[in-house]
Amino acid sequence: MDDWNELRLVLAVQREGSLTGAAKALGVDHSTAFRRLNVLEARLGVRLFERLPGGLYQATTTGERMAATAERVEDETLALDRDIAGSDHRLSGRLRVTSSETLAYSRLPNHLAAFRRTNPGIVVELLIDNRVLSLSRREADIALRPVRPKEGDLWGRKLCAAAWTFFTAPSYLEALDGPVADIGDRQDIIGWEEGAAGIQAAEWLDRAAPESAFVYRTNSLVNQSVAAKAGIGIALLPCYLGDSDPGLVRVRPDPLPDLEGEFWIVTHADLKRTARVRAFFEQVGDGLARERDLFEGRMPRSAGYTISR
Repeated sequence: MDDWNELRLVLAVQREGSLTGAAKALGVDHSTAFRRLNVLEARLGVRLFERLPGGLYQATTTGERMAATAERVEDETLALDRDIAGSDHRLSGRLRVTSSETLAYSRLPNHLAAFRRTNPGIVVELLIDNRVLSLSRREADIALRPVRPKEGDLWGRKLCAAAWTFFTAPSYLEALDGPVADIGDRQDIIGWEEGAAGIQAAEWLDRAAPESAFVYRTNSLVNQSVAAKAGIGIALLPCYLGDSDPGLVRVRPDPLPDLEGEFWIVTHADLKRTARVRAFFEQVGDGLARERDLFEGRMPRSAGYTISR
């Protein structure tokens, strides 16, 4: 084995469980991945993956050994990459930042504009993804996360708490017939797509309200806010998104205590001394922290009827 790309292919297929997923992860088309894997197996004279129904690939014993070796090589390569990047004292170059859709849509752009004016040599590459990307594998240099990080090799700080409550359009709120006693009695709730996993607010809402309560579903929280603003119904939104939009008002006066979360800025520990990373932490991180009252739900535009579980 003298080609790292062959090891990367085996590792990608092992991780993704399919050739389609591996091709996407490597940035190549399916036919290229298919051809490369077949050529590799033919040259080695051994099958690395069993082809299962549904396009699934299951590693053989040899495939597992090769994937484990590839992962060790990757870990060493990434550690070297982080070590080199960690000693970079230039305020120039690319900085990959990952953020949720709602933060990228609402609060982040103004802070990025100010960062750009102060650091014109740094090119920010913003990855909008609600998944938790791996900072160890350099999928991003900095992550703005709505959850406390669990990985032990990360470094960062909590910026503030994060509050949620229900919002709707002002005209829709005015048309409601009296207090809303229980969201389970509603038939105008805007929610996530069915089966949304790993999203605390989505899971809470599905527990609190039956299927009959939902009038509209989407996998985009920004689209939920737009739907509420259009008068489709009421949406459960983070306060920093709803309270900053003049087209939305609160349906209940206070945030939901069950949904209070945390908002963090993190990087890999090896990158914490990188000049670009430090500059972003100091300017964008501190700027977001100064909006604590908005994130924690202490800046309501309006309050109306109370929803209770």
